[in-house]
Amino acid sequence: MPRTAQVSLTFDGGSRGNPGPAYGTYLIQAKSPPLPKRRLVRLTFEEGTNNEAEYWTLLAGLRDLLAELKAASLTPAQVDLSIRGDSQLVLQQIRGEWKAKDARMRGFRDEALELLASFGNVRLAHQPRSRSVRQLGH
Repeated sequence: MPRTAQVSLTFDGGSRGNPGPAYGTYLIQAKSPPLPKRRLVRLTFEEGTNNEAEYWTLLAGLRDLLAELKAASLTPAQVDLSIRGDSQLVLQQIRGEWKAKDARMRGFRDEALELLASFGNVRLAHQPRSRSVRQLGH
């Protein structure tokens, strides 16, 4: 029977100005080997809106996690993934509860859905910004 890995991905992004210089941070945490226990990554983007930075950060975290799984000889189907963030827009659009009216946001949402489709189980959870700041250190 294939083993199941429990992994959480916490993400946050923003910009200084809207649009303006943008940034993001994500944290991948695995409950057990063979994945690294904790991986914190800080990103900078040339220019974007707060919502773009949130999506860019989530997408980067998902791509990074997929690469880690491959290196650990795990498939995404073997992962129970919990995604946490303070962006209602990103989480609600991915859930399908809010429409993505803007073409860019639809593209980001569709890419996220495509990446998430390969995971065994995905839970999306909104958390207060203060918790994201504590977890991600910004």
